[in-house]
Amino acid sequence: MKKLIGILAFTMLVGLGQELVAQTFKFGHINSDELFMQMPERDTLIAQLEAYQTELSNMEELMQVEFNNKYNDYINTAETLTDLVRQTKEEELQSLTEKINNFRQRAQQDLQQKQAELTQPVLQKAEKAIKDVAKENGFTYVFDLARGPIIYFDEAVSIDILPLVKTKLGIE
Repeated sequence: MKKLIGILAFTMLVGLGQELVAQTFKFGHINSDELFMQMPERDTLIAQLEAYQTELSNMEELMQVEFNNKYNDYINTAETLTDLVRQTKEEELQSLTEKINNFRQRAQQDLQQKQAELTQPVLQKAEKAIKDVAKENGFTYVFDLARGPIIYFDEAVSIDILPLVKTKLGIE
């Protein structure tokens, strides 16, 4: 009887070990930056950003030309101007300088916002494709070499240990 129990226990352990070995994990990786560089939407996105940047640069250039013209006029006539007119022109030049500087700052922010706005749908499309490919090909985890974190994981195979860690820390 002891032999039979020993054999059954051994058989169960071997079977359990084989089950654990049979559960293999399939890992993959991708460089999403490289993928993005090869996506056809990227060319359209770059063209739109360049056009927007050109528009902003043209506006800044017009403002700078206006400033230069007024500055040159001021320099050429400064000696003949009354104190009140000179002071008014100096204030105007100072105001234009501030206006140009504010425009540059806002233009930089707007350009960054426009880039994010145009890039987001392309990145979402790439991420969806990565997740679809991972699911279709049975990957458990896919690592993104460009961003660092895991971009996909199979929730059916991977165990979320957050509840266990919360319990360990006494967090409800």
